[in-house]
Amino acid sequence: MPRVLLIEDDPEQRQMLAEYLALKGYEVDSAPDAREGLKLLARDPDIVLLDYLLPDGDGLTLLQEIKKKRPLVQVIIITAFGSVEKAVEAMRQGAFHYLTKPINLEELLLLLDRALKELRLRREVEVLKKRLEEVGEPEVPGVVAESRAMKEVLRLVSKVAATEATVLILGESGTGKEVVAGLLHHLSPRAEGPFIKINCAAIPEGLLESELFGHEKGAFTGADRSKPGLFEMAHKGTVFLDEVGDLPLSLQAKLLRVLQEKSFTRLGGLQEVRVDVRVLAATNQDLPKMVEEGRFREDLFWRLNVFSIKIPPLRERREDIEPLARYFLKRFAQKHGKSLEGLSREALGALLVYDFPGNVRELENIIERAVILAEGPLVTLEDLPPQLGGSQRRGSGEEMKLWELPLPEAVEWLERERIRRALKEAQGVKTRAAEILGLSERVLRYKIEKYGLG
Repeated sequence: MPRVLLIEDDPEQRQMLAEYLALKGYEVDSAPDAREGLKLLARDPDIVLLDYLLPDGDGLTLLQEIKKKRPLVQVIIITAFGSVEKAVEAMRQGAFHYLTKPINLEELLLLLDRALKELRLRREVEVLKKRLEEVGEPEVPGVVAESRAMKEVLRLVSKVAATEATVLILGESGTGKEVVAGLLHHLSPRAEGPFIKINCAAIPEGLLESELFGHEKGAFTGADRSKPGLFEMAHKGTVFLDEVGDLPLSLQAKLLRVLQEKSFTRLGGLQEVRVDVRVLAATNQDLPKMVEEGRFREDLFWRLNVFSIKIPPLRERREDIEPLARYFLKRFAQKHGKSLEGLSREALGALLVYDFPGNVRELENIIERAVILAEGPLVTLEDLPPQLGGSQRRGSGEEMKLWELPLPEAVEWLERERIRRALKEAQGVKTRAAEILGLSERVLRYKIEKYGLG
């Protein structure tokens, strides 16, 4: 049964909410002030309903105390309508959401349900992170998941890693499909076995069958001895087929047989070879479309697509840009023997508004280049490549202002522009615009009013 801690100084409001939530299946602890609320925090609630104005403190200060003691707990701020701006600031400080008085009880239940789902997701990600710490560097580098989208990816990884299911990893080039494949292997029961990575696009078609399945002596000119293939070398482990969409049709049938029967024959051989491998595959291509066009076998597609994980592009999870940049900066500063404190405000601002067509791989290359060029304690805007506003700064006049604005103002400009574009894409339908932006409709309406976009 989920537990709610209600911190509310109005006795009638406190009693009404406590009784209502108890009827709806929640365990409820109630406190009239901040001091008593912090004591009851020891009972480990899932959600805290926190009145912004309390007799012995304000909600923002108490929110920080709660988050310090219980980082995962979901805090919902209760506020008067005139204090919505303060509640939004509390959300920036880690609150899950806010409710305005008088409280709509149906809205409260919906918000509690969403908060519990988010809490379960965060707890699963925390468990996964602890397991990753046991794996450690350098086997699984660059795992950053500050955004909800990447937390969802890690949640799916944690669910499927322990199974034998074939997994199809989807996403644009450079999003980190190989990293996710590595996680799936290292968190699986096969972690002690080999992890064989095969780039189907990088091996010439004439050599691919021999590389994958091996060959017998005399199978072709120059085959002076028998050679096991990569599938045999992966016995009791995992095979990762990167760019599987580039696998020739002639080999797709053989791969299908491996998935169905766990066996194959070497090139030029007659004897059946049995292997125990788990297959992971990745592609940035549209496999269903390739199936329709006859360029990819439908039966193989369904065999590979037992479980799919789609990795969002970096431009759709901007919360991950700063922590990824700091991770790469630390790694490359150590690699190149430099002592760097971090990124300048202008450099970070430039990274946050860039679209990264090359995704995480592009960010990694940008940071390594910047570390090499940096001459002071910070990576500056001039150390970044021209497309981000470096020494050959580009962009429209309005975008150029971003490099001169303080970071909070630059972020506000970007937020206003994203909302404007989302409203245009949604043809003014606020519910759809909120989905595009990953916001609740209530927060979107507040921001529309704030920026005068109504």
